[in-house]
Amino acid sequence: MLGLLAVRHPDAHCELDHATPFQLLCATVMSAQTTDVAVNKLTPALFAKYTDAAALAAAEPRDVEDLINRIGMFRQKAKNLVGLAKLLCERHAGEVPRSLAALVELPGVGRKTANVVLGVCFGAPEGVVVDTHVQRLSQRLGWTKETEPADIEQALCKLLPREDWDRTSHVLIFHGRRVCAAQKPKCDECPLATAGDGLVCPSAFQAETVGRKPPRARR
Repeated sequence: MLGLLAVRHPDAHCELDHATPFQLLCATVMSAQTTDVAVNKLTPALFAKYTDAAALAAAEPRDVEDLINRIGMFRQKAKNLVGLAKLLCERHAGEVPRSLAALVELPGVGRKTANVVLGVCFGAPEGVVVDTHVQRLSQRLGWTKETEPADIEQALCKLLPREDWDRTSHVLIFHGRRVCAAQKPKCDECPLATAGDGLVCPSAFQAETVGRKPPRARR
């Protein structure tokens, strides 16, 4: 299944604009509960003013807030950006570390953010990045029945060879954004809707009922 989806999305890649591991780390921290498109509108000015960890470590969070205040939770994110830059300078000579254990010690950095950086910049993720698209599609494809991101990540890591971990997240995210949306998925455009030899998506043409959070009960 992954192979067919990869053929459908040969250009699958991280859509957060960046030129360095430091920039990707900052952009990914900013992308929490925010679209990549929204983050990409802010990062040019942010990175022009703060070109590296040392520059950002010396910044006042309020000044960073002014540059990112068009995204959600911008005050906390500004605090995290300055905080992670300071720790990079104090512990890692201003460079982004290449281990998950070191990355998750930075403010605002969890497993997902760490594995984005490890996979995209260093080709060595320590797990599969599970965002809302990966969560939804892995359930629709029948790869797991788990519902929590941490459990889904473990299931995918057991199912897929390590060399596919980074590619898997990008391909599923592209497919989720372009074809297999939460609402009104375009099953008629999906290569897995009619594939043969056991490659048919088990949720084909009924996918909208799978992999979505149940609606909140009205009071």
